[in-house]
Amino acid sequence: MTLPYPHPDWLRAPLGHGPRYRQILAYHHQGQLRSVCYDAACPNRGECWNSGTVTFMLLGDKCSRTCRFCNIGEGIPSAPDPTEPQRLAEAVAELELQHAVFTAVTRDDLPDGGAAQFVAVMQAVRQRSPACRIELLISDLQHNWRALAAIVAAAPDVLGHNIETVPRLYPKVRPQADYRKSLQLLEKIRQQAPELPIKSGLMLGLGERHQEILPVLKDLRAAGVTLLTLGQYLAPSKKHHPVQRYLPPQEFTELAQKAKELGFSGIESGPLVRSSYHAAEQYEEGSHA
Repeated sequence: MTLPYPHPDWLRAPLGHGPRYRQILAYHHQGQLRSVCYDAACPNRGECWNSGTVTFMLLGDKCSRTCRFCNIGEGIPSAPDPTEPQRLAEAVAELELQHAVFTAVTRDDLPDGGAAQFVAVMQAVRQRSPACRIELLISDLQHNWRALAAIVAAAPDVLGHNIETVPRLYPKVRPQADYRKSLQLLEKIRQQAPELPIKSGLMLGLGERHQEILPVLKDLRAAGVTLLTLGQYLAPSKKHHPVQRYLPPQEFTELAQKAKELGFSGIESGPLVRSSYHAAEQYEEGSHA
């Protein structure tokens, strides 16, 4: 089932404008950086860029997986760019970011899933901008626990891995991922770094049943997740998995309350919420909970 357009009124985001937005957009046009904000067509780009929040994307623009919800290009990925860590460190410094978020395309072609590039970026950013907090959003690294240990040892300020949807929908929308293995990755982060804030999130409206959501939230808490994002799935094109339902804002509010009762310390829940939405504020909320 494909739902009719246009989107409901509550899914309309403000357009980008202002000097900060134009500065970040220029970085993209000049080829100096890539961001999931730009490549994944995030609806919050205007708000986030105006406030100086960017989610940088590492390791190219081609993903080795074929998730049916994602707007990132598929194909044969290029070799990791050895200049990328320094380029990103320069961008973080020039933008004077206090909280930088880094994610990457999934790189199943690399033995470590791209872990070494994450570590190199963290080192370069800390050298140039030691006061900047670093948040990572990583793939499942093909369950390479040694690669995960290397990332944890580099001590990001927040480490995230998205569960994305309920187990029943994995074969349809995440055919190359494994729900239980993703939970295991989150558990291993907690075992290796008990005080490290761990983050995960779900997209809703993919076809999950309401009664399937709470068990996933319980699984995430049991795995050690403290920071949670819940947002509305929006199909990037007609070729992607179709939206099955638009959840009203009140439903997101109710889910946030249930998540709070389960013990999540930092929660962003709303139709336009994405993995890094209000990332700095969510970190602060979680730290003072």
